[in-house]
Amino acid sequence: MEIFLKNGSIELDDGATCQDAALKISEGLARSAVAAKVNGKLCDLSAKLNSGDKLEIVTLKDKEGLEVYRHTCAHVLAQALKNIYPTCKLAIGPVIDNGFYYDVDFNTPITLDDFAKIESEMLKIINANTPIERFELSRKEAVKLMKKFDENYKIELIEDLPENETISFYKQGSFTDLCRGPHLPSTGKIKAFKLTSLTGAYWRGNEKNKMLTRIYGTAFEKKSQLEEYLVASEEAKKRDHNKLGRDLGIFMTSDVVGQGLPILMPKGAKILQILTRFVEDEEAKRGFMITKTPNMAKSDLYKISGHWAHYRDKMFILGEVDEHGESKDGEEIMALRPMTCPFQYQIFKNGLKSYRDLPCRYSETATEFRKEASGEMHGLIRVRQFTLSDGHIICTKEQVEEEFKRCLDLSYYILDALGMRNDVTFRFSKRGKSKSDKYIDNDEAWNNTEAMMKVILDDIGIDYVEADDEAAFYGPKLDVQIKNVHGKEDTLITIQIDFAAGESFEMQYIDVDGTKQYPYVIHRSSIGCYERTLAFLIEKYAGAFPLWMCPTQVKILPITDRTLDYAEEVSKALLECGIRCEIDKRNEKIGYKIREAKMEKVPYVLVVGDKEAEDKTVNVNKRGIEEKQTVSLKDFVKTVVKENAEKIIF
Repeated sequence: MEIFLKNGSIELDDGATCQDAALKISEGLARSAVAAKVNGKLCDLSAKLNSGDKLEIVTLKDKEGLEVYRHTCAHVLAQALKNIYPTCKLAIGPVIDNGFYYDVDFNTPITLDDFAKIESEMLKIINANTPIERFELSRKEAVKLMKKFDENYKIELIEDLPENETISFYKQGSFTDLCRGPHLPSTGKIKAFKLTSLTGAYWRGNEKNKMLTRIYGTAFEKKSQLEEYLVASEEAKKRDHNKLGRDLGIFMTSDVVGQGLPILMPKGAKILQILTRFVEDEEAKRGFMITKTPNMAKSDLYKISGHWAHYRDKMFILGEVDEHGESKDGEEIMALRPMTCPFQYQIFKNGLKSYRDLPCRYSETATEFRKEASGEMHGLIRVRQFTLSDGHIICTKEQVEEEFKRCLDLSYYILDALGMRNDVTFRFSKRGKSKSDKYIDNDEAWNNTEAMMKVILDDIGIDYVEADDEAAFYGPKLDVQIKNVHGKEDTLITIQIDFAAGESFEMQYIDVDGTKQYPYVIHRSSIGCYERTLAFLIEKYAGAFPLWMCPTQVKILPITDRTLDYAEEVSKALLECGIRCEIDKRNEKIGYKIREAKMEKVPYVLVVGDKEAEDKTVNVNKRGIEEKQTVSLKDFVKTVVKENAEKIIF
């Protein structure tokens, strides 16, 4: 039997496995192999080969190999939990970017203190080097097996599959789990692992379901890699905006207010005000006309826009509706807006437009609402009410490319000012081959618009990845992606081309030949969601923001009450030049006040005593610099004003 490899081919006996092939190539490869790809499909090393198969051996150096390794470790965790807590029920245990987790229903809640005994049990399973075997059952037989093990969550998953589906399981010793696979050949292949954290998670992410316990863990090929990861994770925890943002008094949450509804405290509100003014001023320079539209509207508006059909489950609806989205009692149905586009379209429609009026560029700092699932919300990154730098450009087809480039240039400018340009990546989000009813059904328009966007992106020359089934329901988009300190990726900024809104809303303009035409629409955000952007800024700078966006830029510390008048004089000089400052008038030792100001990550701390008052100087403590410097008040004001205006990024 001849097997074709990634580079060449080998001869094997009939019935040979992927592991046999790896051994035939080299003993070293066989030892490092964790899985295989046969004709492009990832599978176990025990999978049988047929003549003509194209084979690729997967090792831990491959992304898929590390995922197989970690997925097996998740099953080892599940087996350990069943050994220690026989009455617990297993839900799901997938691989994630930096490890794995398993959702479990415990009769008695566990704590982090239980991790030591769980890890000890996992180590026993690993040291036993138990072979891991795959087998398949019909749906009926699979349900019967899981009923035998009393695994109700697994039964629910199986019953959601088609009736004629063949369902795979993996067995390691006395433990059996529902799984697609693939897995390592045996438990002994795992060398370095660690359970990392514990949290709650609703079954299937639905807050109406039971809250389960989610146990996170990770695994690496070598102990040194694990130790390096754990050190990095500790550093990430220090920068996690969800903790640091609260510690610095930037935002808070309240159980009586509700989940996904963060409260910005004075510092956080000031930062958002600074960013908003910066963005709105820059948008105005680039020809955007600011609007102010309602936070809610009748369902009629969303029916025209398509949101009612394609996005209703993400909207907060005011009134009782049936399964078709119609009023149950005949009363008017309202909904909080998830975006401003249909409102701004009404402005465009207010009066007949000529081709000479295009493009129309509308922008708004908009409060918007989206019904995120409880399990998805996180700090300021994913919330239910947020502030968006929303904008829409209504233009001719011929203007789309230039306007798209202008939108990207605006985002580049803002990212540069924030110091985040090198932190982002780009994703071309398409409908692709999906025929899902979440998209507008118009194949020709989708194909044409996706082709148009690809030409634009290639002409710009940015490095992007393509992603099917990630488009907006009305058109493709360019998503500017960013990762948080834990490696989870989110969208920061988006630019979208909409082929449907012009006709849906009967927006028309008179073309050069006198005919009425439907415009294209570009949806764009320039800085994205302000709350999400603030979260990433907190993490990037560990709370030590660049001077221009700091809520307090200078803190003035009088040594005694005798120098309070001079402190006021310093404050007045700074405030008159637009520098945000505070005076710490507390009757505390100066060393204590300096340490507190540094903990608050204030860029400049000025100490003023009798000598400074007499000489009209200030003793400057600059953030990040140990050496103190005494300079004239006039020179300090000039320096800080210049730095603030130039938006210097440290």
